[in-house]
Amino acid sequence: MTEPAGPRTGAAPRIAIVHERFTEYGGSEAVVAEMHETWRGSEVFAPIVDPAGVRPPLNRVHDTWLTRVHAATGRRSHAPLLPLAPRALRGLPLDGRFDAVVISHHAFATQAAFATQAPTIAYVHSPARWAWEPGFRAQEASGPAGRFALTALGALARRCETRAAPRLTHVIANSHAVADRVRDWWGRPATVINPPVDIHRFTPDPAVAREDFFLFAGRLVPYKRPDLAIRAARRAGCRLVIVGGGRFRGHLDTLAGPETTFLGPVSDEVMQDMYRRCRALLMPGIEDFGIVPVEAMACGAPVLAVGLGGALDTVRPGVTGDYVEPGPDEAVTAALAAAMTDFDPSGYDPAEIRAHAITFAPSAFRARMADVVASILVT
Repeated sequence: MTEPAGPRTGAAPRIAIVHERFTEYGGSEAVVAEMHETWRGSEVFAPIVDPAGVRPPLNRVHDTWLTRVHAATGRRSHAPLLPLAPRALRGLPLDGRFDAVVISHHAFATQAAFATQAPTIAYVHSPARWAWEPGFRAQEASGPAGRFALTALGALARRCETRAAPRLTHVIANSHAVADRVRDWWGRPATVINPPVDIHRFTPDPAVAREDFFLFAGRLVPYKRPDLAIRAARRAGCRLVIVGGGRFRGHLDTLAGPETTFLGPVSDEVMQDMYRRCRALLMPGIEDFGIVPVEAMACGAPVLAVGLGGALDTVRPGVTGDYVEPGPDEAVTAALAAAMTDFDPSGYDPAEIRAHAITFAPSAFRARMADVVASILVT
């Protein structure tokens, strides 16, 4: 490898941003877009790029040979290509061109640290939970073949994360819960910078009254625990509206009673309307951070959340919502049902909830990220 380029006096730093993959557009892709806005001249790299996963301002993303393999398979799934991602990431053309490399990490992206001698800053959405937590892995796998494949991929992800961790100049976690995982699994301290939330896209409307239903919003996948929301609604006899789609939907249909309504995926306009009208948003799963609760709070909606994970960073008990005690499924279901039965939205000030949501605005994220990278470049 060549020597790192080194910062140029009086010039804007040359920044490379490396993301895990662009196969669909979601929360982590929005984070990368804000990173690109932080350093306007930055270049973005990813091993797999599907045009459907890229939106402005990310008009150009440098990809690798894995994109062509993905296209040749009809872009049906990126999962079979993940074992090849470490090799593609280690081969990125980063060395000698940039003052710093900022890595957006889910499972394999920190392998880009082997492609450069420049300072590397990893923004960790989470170490791969399916790799480190057997219970999480069992929940995500389907069938014996799926469990075998995920176990093998998990072993690879753990090995890759462990080998890359000492090479990273600095680690940033998106929540205190993720910082704890980085400490426990990687043996590294982490600075906490919560991800940006587009709170200006979701706003309150004082003319819209709260109605008699609770809301669950998000992908219908096991770890988000929509099943607990449905069971709690049945026990409490409360109306529940579920927004979102996913592979867990068929199972959820078997659990739901007449009090539960599925809307499927909806537009931003409908989502905002749901946030404005619900009594409260339910967050029964353990999130790494959780964008949806902050969006709901931006509309003045309180949040009922299990008191673990990213909810500890976003929900202020008695101000923006409340916690239910974590525990076994039956205990959480009972606690959530009791909270729904007793819940009074009039006890919360929508303006105060909105004010809290504003602290997660993109401008705050960009300022903190810029400060961390600048401090590394001057040392």
